[in-house]
Amino acid sequence: MELIFDTHAHYDDETFDDDRDALLASFAENGVGTVVNVAASLSSCETTVALAKAYPFIYAAVGVHPTETAELETLENEDGNRAAAVDPLSRVRELLNEEKTVALGEIGLDYYWDEPERGIQKKWFVRQLALAKETGYPVIIHSREAAKDTLDIMKAEHAGETGGVIHCFSYGVEIAREYLDMGYYLGIGGVLTYKNAKKLLEVVEYAPLDRLVLETDSPYLTPVPNRGKRNSSLYLPAVVAVMAQLKGMTEEEIIRATAENARRLYRLDERLQ
Repeated sequence: MELIFDTHAHYDDETFDDDRDALLASFAENGVGTVVNVAASLSSCETTVALAKAYPFIYAAVGVHPTETAELETLENEDGNRAAAVDPLSRVRELLNEEKTVALGEIGLDYYWDEPERGIQKKWFVRQLALAKETGYPVIIHSREAAKDTLDIMKAEHAGETGGVIHCFSYGVEIAREYLDMGYYLGIGGVLTYKNAKKLLEVVEYAPLDRLVLETDSPYLTPVPNRGKRNSSLYLPAVVAVMAQLKGMTEEEIIRATAENARRLYRLDERLQ
């Protein structure tokens, strides 16, 4: 039986400090087989890789979230005053070489919080896209209330060459079509179960099944009926149920298809050969 593949989680988050080992140990018996833990800051790049090393079913993605790019800007400004400047992304580059690192992310633009200022977010988005192209890794894209700028930058930087996933996809069918045409996957999580998810329901119905992957973004975006609680991969069956209904398929078929998609997205089959 195929097990659920959670393509985007944050199990290094402090909200899991009290019961992380017990929770992760429960996954296999509850139908969860693989997790990609995704970094958001330079420090979480370290904890993410450490977590992947500690658990055979966890893989890592390293990168700097748009709302954390001020730390990169600060490092660059500090280094600019030295004789030999150090690339603020040098540690990300090093961690991409770790055996269980499978993607660069999450990176992108976030205009909901709108800080640091947009110019800084764009600058480091472009630089991380360039690093992905240089190293050959797929990217995990965070785009919140920044549809046009995200798409414009990705087209300008030929981000279709790297491939990847639009994490927590939150736009309509028109934007979905653009990303699907670029060869990207769409990350679908707990929002699909919300009452105000009309746009996302339309996107999931429209998108080819072979371009959809499951994700939690745990500890965030917990699906109904557990909304309000800390999220985990154990709640993904609620998302599977809605997706199965939209696609007219069984839940087992959805789990199998999305797991196959996730392995292609992160090129796991190539790594295991």
